[in-house]
Amino acid sequence: MKEEIANRPTILLVDDNEEILDFISDDLSERYSVITARNGREALDSLNVHSVQLVISDIMMPEIDGFELCRRIKSDFEYSHIPVVLLTAKNTLQSKIEGLELGADAYIEKPFSPEHLQVQIANLLLNRSKIKDYFANSPLVHIKTMAYSKADENFLEKLNEAVNRNIANIDLDVEHLADSMNMSKPTLYRKIKAISNLTPHELINIARLKKAAQLLAENEFKIYEIAEMVGYSSQTHFGRCFAKQFGMPPTEYMQIKMAERKTSNSAI
Repeated sequence: MKEEIANRPTILLVDDNEEILDFISDDLSERYSVITARNGREALDSLNVHSVQLVISDIMMPEIDGFELCRRIKSDFEYSHIPVVLLTAKNTLQSKIEGLELGADAYIEKPFSPEHLQVQIANLLLNRSKIKDYFANSPLVHIKTMAYSKADENFLEKLNEAVNRNIANIDLDVEHLADSMNMSKPTLYRKIKAISNLTPHELINIARLKKAAQLLAENEFKIYEIAEMVGYSSQTHFGRCFAKQFGMPPTEYMQIKMAERKTSNSAI
């Protein structure tokens, strides 16, 4: 039971109305770990302390309102991956457009049913999980498919370039990667984990295998050459890792890509 609670997604709930805060918190606490804040400033302080998977915020609040909180989350490197749901009594089209332009992932008008909010949260978290799985299990899918914001896209592009520059290095690890990215190891670890649900070590391995898949599809090198090019000292070890990640050995993948190319060429 303790393990189940520890593995629950953490939701940050932000509202200056105590009754609404208690009501939503009670409703969500059966499925999620809920932390609360009474305005945007408290929410930003909480983000510095807790690992949060989703933010639900009212718009009309003192000090820092929901719009400004959303803007800061989506423009901050540390938090830009976090989905934001805005709650508001404003039902004007302009208000909705403003929220979405600031990067809000969902917009719910008050009054709302708890079931509606629950479904929105579940869908946002499930879709993020599906995108992460799709990236990890699809040989030629680019790392940028996991980006939730422009800040994330820039980070992932830079990360991908850093890994590919060093991909033949057998000893490439989070320390090398952090140096290459000019970041601290803890910050890099947190950001990679939050976006991809992978450790830096796992992400590096998947990047090696994806690069190998690209080279296999091009069919210009022998498999043992490709293994060495992407940082594997043994073709056997490379083959096992490739099959485990993508569900088929490198030889079969290469044959499939060759057949696809023949079919494509004959259709032209």
